[in-house]
Amino acid sequence: MTRAVLSFLLIALSAAPVLEAAGAPPRPAQDDLAVWEEFVAAMKAGEFPAAKVEPYYEELRGPLLGFLAEMRAKASWAEWDRAPEVHRVGEHVHFLTPLNFDGRSAEYCFTFLVEGGRWSFRHLEAITIRLDRTPPPPATSFPDVDEATKAHIREETSWSREVRVFNELAAFKGREYAFDSFKDGDGYFLAAKTWVPFVEPRRAFILYACWEQANLRGNTVTLEKLGDAEAEVRMSTYFFGLYKASAHLRQRIAFEDYRRIFETIWRDRARAAGWALEIEYGNEGFPASACVLRFKRAD
Repeated sequence: MTRAVLSFLLIALSAAPVLEAAGAPPRPAQDDLAVWEEFVAAMKAGEFPAAKVEPYYEELRGPLLGFLAEMRAKASWAEWDRAPEVHRVGEHVHFLTPLNFDGRSAEYCFTFLVEGGRWSFRHLEAITIRLDRTPPPPATSFPDVDEATKAHIREETSWSREVRVFNELAAFKGREYAFDSFKDGDGYFLAAKTWVPFVEPRRAFILYACWEQANLRGNTVTLEKLGDAEAEVRMSTYFFGLYKASAHLRQRIAFEDYRRIFETIWRDRARAAGWALEIEYGNEGFPASACVLRFKRAD
């Protein structure tokens, strides 16, 4: 189950009406805030108890506990002590709060299941789409998120599907067949030389790759060198960032195989365009946080 899909579940929950038992008074907001305070106290006390986790899907229990442990190790508790934004939706209560980790700030949505006076930690999400603020119908515009978040959602949705297909192909046809299914070099080079017709084809391929990765994929791309005999492109990709950020990917594919998919794609594209390719990785913060693609003319 992808993080994007789980985000959509949260959206659906946020759009649902709050149903109170007939004649029962509305639940005081202070009661909900007490859940957050007890959760923060448990986080401060030590390793968060697995028995207090009741995820949407059982396969997420381990990754969620891992994320909580990582957050606890890096927490600035003054941030956690601030009162969060509280949203009660049926038996769920969501807390939205900004937190800083590794020098980066993001708004996190912590979701808890509250039943019979007992709470359980359910989910943690760094994507929250405020569709609860959608204007009444007929509506033609909808609350949005920034371009980086949309790029993340697109890439996560795409690569979650690709990894699932890879695993199915590997099971039925073998691993080599599954890796070969990612080879799209001939079509990619055709797009480059027909959509960028006013540049020599090998150079057009390099320029198109930079444009496609930066403007369609949302990656950070630097064209370091471009010549007739060699070219160099530096990238920081959502592809590798997803492997660190999305718990389900690490459960479904080994990093070595995930990286091999990336290399299979780019080596085949380089081959089609008449380049030989070497790839170098940087590992600041997480594996393959940066990659350098060095192209050398093959003939």
